[in-house]
Amino acid sequence: MNSLVDELEAARDLEVDALADAIESIGFECTHCGACCRGTEADEHTATVFPDEIRTLGPSQGAENDAEYDWRDIARPMPYGLREGSDGLEGETFEWALQTDGCGDCTFYDPTADGGGCTVHENRPLICRTYPFSVALEGTSQPMGEAVDEAGIVRAHECEGLGRDIDRKEAETLAATLKRRAIRELEEAIAVLERYQSVDADGVVVHDSEGAKRPDGTPLERPQ
Repeated sequence: MNSLVDELEAARDLEVDALADAIESIGFECTHCGACCRGTEADEHTATVFPDEIRTLGPSQGAENDAEYDWRDIARPMPYGLREGSDGLEGETFEWALQTDGCGDCTFYDPTADGGGCTVHENRPLICRTYPFSVALEGTSQPMGEAVDEAGIVRAHECEGLGRDIDRKEAETLAATLKRRAIRELEEAIAVLERYQSVDADGVVVHDSEGAKRPDGTPLERPQ
């Protein structure tokens, strides 16, 4: 826990100008290829999403009231740590990933849509806004794939848009969002650890910063 607290302080101390310098040195321009939204049946698209981001994406599913809102349309339990049981997946996991379709693509990906195929572009999660970059701090998440380039604390992950010129203003905006994401990821990780209690329950249990939940987003009712 102490190391994560130290990393959170380091994230808060990150200088946006320095992050922008690093992004500029690597270079990036989105080509709208959609590769960062796609996966396969064997290797599904996996992008971390926070509980509040899941709720923000709810209305964009067309839900007009709570009865039409289904958490599972938007997010799925992070698959790491789960195992196949007699009645399907079971076990405990941490955090959520964006939901996928039958082909392994992000459920919000539509190659015919504007904005590079993202149907929720204006409300997309922080990890999507900052792709293909991450910061090298313990407790922060990496996008899909290993880092292929780095500059200082900034890592770049596989993307055909890397190495292209980027406008300074765009680099600064991306850098500020990258810092915000690093802070959020560490705050979330710390909150998860503070609230975590191992449970003995059937099926899948997801631990996030709000506590233990079922895959449909409802709080797990603990035995009295």
